[in-house]
Amino acid sequence: MPEQSHEPQGAIAGTGMGGPMDLGASEAATLEGGPGGPAGAGPAGKPRSLWSDAWRDLRRNPVFLLSTLVIVFLVFVSLWPSAIASGSPLACDLAKSQDGPGPGAPFGYDGQGCNVYTRTVYGARTSVTVGVCATLGVALLGSVLGGLAGYYGGWWDALLSRTTDIFFAIPVVLGGLVLLSVVTSNTVWPVIGFMVLLGWPQISRIARGSAITARQHDYVQAARALGASDSRILLRHIAPNAVAPVIVVATIALGTYISLEATLSYLGVGLRPPSVSWGIDISAASPYVRNAPHALLWPSGALAVTVLAFIMLGDAVRDALDPRLR
Repeated sequence: MPEQSHEPQGAIAGTGMGGPMDLGASEAATLEGGPGGPAGAGPAGKPRSLWSDAWRDLRRNPVFLLSTLVIVFLVFVSLWPSAIASGSPLACDLAKSQDGPGPGAPFGYDGQGCNVYTRTVYGARTSVTVGVCATLGVALLGSVLGGLAGYYGGWWDALLSRTTDIFFAIPVVLGGLVLLSVVTSNTVWPVIGFMVLLGWPQISRIARGSAITARQHDYVQAARALGASDSRILLRHIAPNAVAPVIVVATIALGTYISLEATLSYLGVGLRPPSVSWGIDISAASPYVRNAPHALLWPSGALAVTVLAFIMLGDAVRDALDPRLR
């Protein structure tokens, strides 16, 4: 008579070594649901939100980590440029005009005898300031106008749509040449104001489409049926669910605004000397690129790396926030 087993019954899982392995019920449930419970659940079996899923994906994305490191370094350089560059970016010596790299000047000197390394470091402050301020202004103005138009619709939506069509018909560079050529201020604020003026229509259309989609959801209809005010619905239900595409577009646009500032400064209508800007240095180094290519290489390389870092960050955020790309 076969001997009866006194062990509790449990799940049997293959060991991968040619034989079975007895598991208790709790261990089997752990294998089925994973360490955090069922798939797609967080601690204690709670479902993860879009933002927690996005943050988990971003932490595992090498593109996001690399671009974040570059951006953090740029922000540090913008806030404390003297930490890695000694001297003033306006201190020039014509006797060293177009000289190559040397002690205290690893990037050499430009046509005016200015230290290219120091000017490249201090130029990051201008680019980051213009990019961040312009992006915040564009995102705020475009989100408010587009969200209100998408939620209320009617004549307000039609007016905003026709207004954005007008702004989209204006070439950005040509508009900058016309508007900024009459500005005498030598600060970054006219350039930022111009970017906000011509940049908000793109964000407004994104916010409008997101608001139209969100207002049709059942939870918005239920909140309206329960007597919630329009302001409460907009702030508590529409905005949190419509902000993701705005963040993605704004992050990518930040690099575009940095490039636009350098373009306008290169053409002579953005920032002007004695301001320190990568666009100004590229414009000044262009005539003697054959004799002193280093004066053009370093500011243009810094500009390219900065714009690429923000575009890579935007792509990584887009991939993490868009469920259709998973």
